[in-house]
Amino acid sequence: MDKTTVFLVDDHQLFREGLKLLLSNISFIGDVFEASNGQEFLDALETVMPDIIFMDIEMPVLNGIETTKTAIEEYPDIRIIALSMYGDEQYFTKMINAGVKGFILKNSGIQEVENAIMYVLSDKTYFSQEIVTALVQSHSRKKKLSKSGELSKREVEVLFNICKGYSNQEIADMLFISKRTVDKHRENLLFKTRSKNTAGLVMYAIQSGIIEV
Repeated sequence: MDKTTVFLVDDHQLFREGLKLLLSNISFIGDVFEASNGQEFLDALETVMPDIIFMDIEMPVLNGIETTKTAIEEYPDIRIIALSMYGDEQYFTKMINAGVKGFILKNSGIQEVENAIMYVLSDKTYFSQEIVTALVQSHSRKKKLSKSGELSKREVEVLFNICKGYSNQEIADMLFISKRTVDKHRENLLFKTRSKNTAGLVMYAIQSGIIEV
């Protein structure tokens, strides 16, 4: 089995070195690359294509939001996990819209870092519980109800199962409908919620109270 390659993009060298040391203790992690800003990372992508990228948000030269947008435009399948400080809620939606697969806090323990990597490698999304809680608290109950009311009962069922990490085929089997129907529901969900990807759908479901946290 090939080792997982990781790229750390953060302007604080001490943080990068600390996270790199922690990653070296995970058995399936291989090479770990580093960049101190977004432009440096984008330049490196010409010669290195990592399996997982941890992306800081606030950086000099080119910030995490613009870096993520550019990277995903050029490499649509790239997997980026945003690194956040607690209280940075204003950046969450921007990073989700840019295309990240998840968020973890910078003070996360190694087990959460490992969980995030495994989830995203499995094409699932990952959000630190503290971030999810902060997002829920920042939205009123009234807003939740009005947003979730925009979806049909079947769309809510499909969205709920997407949030649980099930594939379209698995959802089709559980709901006794065709995969093509689920594909269409997912397409409608992306349109109605103005989401760009699965992470955006999960964020919408959290904010709308469709899934409990």
